[in-house]
Amino acid sequence: MRILVIEDDKKISSFITNGFKQVGYAVDQPSTAKRFGASPEVDYDAAIVDIMLPQMDGLALVEELPSPSQTIP
Repeated sequence: MRILVIEDDKKISSFITNGFKQVGYAVDQPSTAKRFGASPEVDYDAAIVDIMLPQMDGLALVEELPSPSQTIP
C-alpha cells in the first residue's frame, strides 16, 4: 500500500510518515502541495493532506487529484 502525506509542519509530517513506515507502508512526503502537483505519476491507496497548506490549500489539492476513475481515500 502506498500513502501520500502532505503536511507542511515537519515534525507532524515526520511523525505520521514514520508511523506508517514502521508498519510496512510505502509513504511519499512532498513538502508542499505545489511540489506534489495536480497529476501524480504514482497511484496512491490513501492520502493524508493538511487543509492549511501554504501556496495551495489541501482542499484545492484534493479537488485537482486525478480523474474520477481513480479515487484516493
